[in-house]
Amino acid sequence: MKAWRGVLIALSFLLLSGCLVTFKEPLAASDPAPKGLLGKWSSTNAWGDSMNLELTRLGHDRYQAVTYFKAKPHEREAHPFTVARHGSRWYLSAKVPAQYGGHYTIAGFELTDKGELVIYNLDLEQINQAIKQKALDGQAFQTDDGDGVQVDSSLDKVFAYLDDPANSDVFVEAVRYQRRASGK
Repeated sequence: MKAWRGVLIALSFLLLSGCLVTFKEPLAASDPAPKGLLGKWSSTNAWGDSMNLELTRLGHDRYQAVTYFKAKPHEREAHPFTVARHGSRWYLSAKVPAQYGGHYTIAGFELTDKGELVIYNLDLEQINQAIKQKALDGQAFQTDDGDGVQVDSSLDKVFAYLDDPANSDVFVEAVRYQRRASGK
């Protein structure tokens, strides 16, 4: 679980109950990150560990998240990701390790008026419900670390579902970061 937890921390998708929603397609690298996203962030996870997150540009509309625990600053993990704005929401997408299907995960995020970075996971139960109701295509899968669901729908169909106001509760706050002071 250590490698997967590193990926999740890197992109702030802390596993809620070991659940994972993956997609066959990544978000296209077509949007620049919103002003204020890049930089150094910090948070405390559910276990009380201080975490640091550094978001930087890799190239044209491609970014990298580097994470590490404050107690272990030399144990860093780096993961590339893309961002996209769709409707009124910002999303980020990253590749999932092969042991979890090797596809992509998508999360929502926002920059608050208080200068916080808030990351939202997709609720596994609600995505499963959408698949059972044929609003999305996909199937469940199991890993050693918990349940997951692979969404096979095109991104157009996924965003039509996510943009529907009736589905606004499909997003669950996963983590809230604060901007790190430049001297830390």
